[in-house]
Amino acid sequence: MSVIRDLAAVGDRVLGTAGRAVRVLRGEGPAGLARRGVRVAYRYLGVAGLDLPLLDADIADSTTLRLPLPGSHVNRDRPMEVGWVITPPAPGSGGHTTLLRMVEATERAGHHCTLLLHDRYGGDIGRQEAVIRRWWPGVRAEVRSVEDGITGVDACVASSWECAHVLAVRGTDPMRRLYFIQDFEPYFYPRGSLYALAEDTYRFGFRCIALGEMVARTLRREVGIAPDVTEFGCDTGVYRILDGRPRTGVVLYARPEVPRRGYLLARMALERFHREHPDADIHIYGETVDDLPFPAVQHGRMTPSQLNELYNTCRAGLAMSFTNISLVTEEMLAAGVHVVANDHPDARADLPDGHVSWAAPTPGGLAEALGRAYTAPSGDDEAIASSVRQVGWTRAQADVVRILEEEVYGI
Repeated sequence: MSVIRDLAAVGDRVLGTAGRAVRVLRGEGPAGLARRGVRVAYRYLGVAGLDLPLLDADIADSTTLRLPLPGSHVNRDRPMEVGWVITPPAPGSGGHTTLLRMVEATERAGHHCTLLLHDRYGGDIGRQEAVIRRWWPGVRAEVRSVEDGITGVDACVASSWECAHVLAVRGTDPMRRLYFIQDFEPYFYPRGSLYALAEDTYRFGFRCIALGEMVARTLRREVGIAPDVTEFGCDTGVYRILDGRPRTGVVLYARPEVPRRGYLLARMALERFHREHPDADIHIYGETVDDLPFPAVQHGRMTPSQLNELYNTCRAGLAMSFTNISLVTEEMLAAGVHVVANDHPDARADLPDGHVSWAAPTPGGLAEALGRAYTAPSGDDEAIASSVRQVGWTRAQADVVRILEEEVYGI
């Protein structure tokens, strides 16, 4: 009965009076009225508490943490047992793709891996494994839940700040603990509790591997630690120029629910771009978004090969990120797309590429740069593509395997 009363109260707060509901319907339509209802329900029912990606019991504290290490190193005559604590990946997730490349490299080196899924919301492990098998078929690792324990491993790697907390709390057997850091994750939040909890993970004493100079120098400056550093890669076997494709469009990777991806600014910039270039095709992939003030072709989630096909129809692309540089930036470049990115010293740290147009992060600044990129003379596709480092992910993979072996076997 209490649930019914709560829902009734939500309804009263949303509608208020019939007159107000009619005004909302006229001004914002049924979708606007529904959004108002969701907002009120979110506040009234305390849904904000679900935004914390950890249970209280899984929060570690660097000031009291004392984690045991093995008494000796493992003999090199047997393969390592390596655990990887990850959140369940969504199809095509870029961060998971990068991490799972490291898993594949570790397996190719002859070691055994286990993916330990941390799901704050208790999803079905069978369905989560099915996503991994379908989207990352090269991964052979066993998949199990962290609820079954973090045991039987020589080393375990945390893949995000919440996974680092889980490893610190649940991985209490003697083992080597590492942390593969793809971004400075406190920046994902306003200054507050989540910021502090994310930042504290860098003080847990795990061996930290920073992906790129932006992460490394931020860890040095903000936390005072010296991580191992490896470099970004790009799968140039997938992202490449396909001959004979007319380029008539621009493209955006849209993640509206992820603030660091700058979707609001990108949408406003594309609206201005469309007014100046009404004949240009606008392509959006990643998430399907509603209420666009301009015509666009929406592709939703795409496989890498599908994405490369799309890139090869575009002259220019928007690659937005307000923390570490987005992987899509080099993927677009490798396919011959002139990239417009929001300018920031952190982004430039890992992408010193002359074919990127660094734009002021404003609607007008981005729109102007996109217009220049779109109208630039054609014919430099090959030069753009050849500017991308051709080593792929081999250095990062080799670095991760080497560091794991150093930890487990000793130098």
